[in-house]
Amino acid sequence: MNSKKKQKDETADKLERLFAEYEHSHRNSTNVLIHWICVPLIVFSILGLVWMIPFPHISWLGSMNGFVNWASFLIAFVIYYYLKLSPTLSYGMLFVIGFYSYFIVQLEYWEAAGGWPVWAVCALIFVLSWIGQFVGHKIEGRKPSFLIDLKFLLIGPIWLLSKLYRKLKIPY
Repeated sequence: MNSKKKQKDETADKLERLFAEYEHSHRNSTNVLIHWICVPLIVFSILGLVWMIPFPHISWLGSMNGFVNWASFLIAFVIYYYLKLSPTLSYGMLFVIGFYSYFIVQLEYWEAAGGWPVWAVCALIFVLSWIGQFVGHKIEGRKPSFLIDLKFLLIGPIWLLSKLYRKLKIPY
């Protein structure tokens, strides 16, 4: 077996082990449903909160100044992590993050028009979503996976995406 194929197989095995470990505390159908709602909202809210951290104005960025921010670095880190686990899932998450980014920009426009501050909207979503997560785990009767290992904060979103990929018969 060549080394590239062996490395790919080891990465796939690692991903499946992570999913199996994550799934261990996500078996109750109500908890899983809550996760389908809350995990995407948590990811969106974290992205929005990090997006709102003031970023220095860099003149050579020109009109892109508002779009290059601390969230850009978070996105790069997360997508790189996902890319190492599964390129296909990383592309899917990049699409999801692009979708979320669009709505964060819309929230910025809403704030500029007199609406709530983006950070306040995202903070509210974050708190309510985490309450939902803990309710789900109370129903499940198991502690959240991230209390065992923080990497499961990153695994949750691609665990959900992998379920969607399986339904759509997209290999990952």
